[in-house]
Amino acid sequence: MDTCRIPENASKCSGNTMECFMVLSTQAQKISIGILCGLFGTMCVFENSLVLYLIFSSPGIRKKPSYLFIGSLALADILASIIFVCSFVNFHVFNKAGFSKEVFLLQLGGVNTSFSASLSSLLLTALDRYISISRPSEYKLLMTRKRAWTALGVLWLSCATIAYLPLLGWNCCVLDSSCSELFPFVDDNYLSGWICFIVVLLGCIVYAYAHVLWRARQHVAYMEKHQAQAGKQNTRMRMDVMLARTLVMVLAVLTLCWSPVLVLVLIIGCIFARLSDRLRKVFAFCSTLCLLNSMVNPIIYALRSKELFSSLRRVFSRFRRQLKESPEAESTHKSSVIET
Repeated sequence: MDTCRIPENASKCSGNTMECFMVLSTQAQKISIGILCGLFGTMCVFENSLVLYLIFSSPGIRKKPSYLFIGSLALADILASIIFVCSFVNFHVFNKAGFSKEVFLLQLGGVNTSFSASLSSLLLTALDRYISISRPSEYKLLMTRKRAWTALGVLWLSCATIAYLPLLGWNCCVLDSSCSELFPFVDDNYLSGWICFIVVLLGCIVYAYAHVLWRARQHVAYMEKHQAQAGKQNTRMRMDVMLARTLVMVLAVLTLCWSPVLVLVLIIGCIFARLSDRLRKVFAFCSTLCLLNSMVNPIIYALRSKELFSSLRRVFSRFRRQLKESPEAESTHKSSVIET
């Protein structure tokens, strides 16, 4: 197994670098983490898969760039949930450390890629809403499907490149530098840089949404004054305003769920303070909040987006009809067999 410089407060680990990061000491803690990850992860995958199905099974919805960005967010949440639950439970609950440095950094890069892509998808959605509200007459010319797919391709490629820099060589084993106290093999400078990237990304999202809300308020005032004349344009403005508010709710939930994790990472990555074992356990439990965030996002879509909600109702109606028709068809088949 690869070894490198271990954290100073982990001297109790006798040479095995990976064991230094297994902070769950009691069976109750491991069971709690396992239940949280299993519940949140399963619900997250199911709900976000349903969102993807609703988007790409409806021709009218999947043609809109706004929902392509929401689909990207759902895909990022699915990947993050699967990779995070498998690696986190395997490491902290079952204490399996018999894998190489490359495998661990591959898993960590997958989680970081998905989280970064989730944030970046929110940023693209904010920019899309801002263009739709501020320049409605030019929106279809400025935001085409081709440009949306190109932006998503650049987004995922950039996030993956940044997330996999440790696997490509920017790690404390290759550089013989100080390792992070939260993640094995991760260089302190890389962690600080990645956190700065996330903070800048969050700042851009907040700035973009502030403009979206400002424009939305202007449109609400306009609609109240010209309600009789606006007609169809009014309906479109109301949809834009509702979607903008929906995405602000998504951003608020994301901030609340990820703030504890980011604060702890900032403490160790930027302030260079030393974490106690208790704080490292708190970090492990706070990490599961990312699954809660990914689980809540689709619920917000279903409750706030009329198009997705209508598509969901159609899917359930179809499913109910199939359930009703199936027993009737089976009973008809049985009766025909009996008569024969």
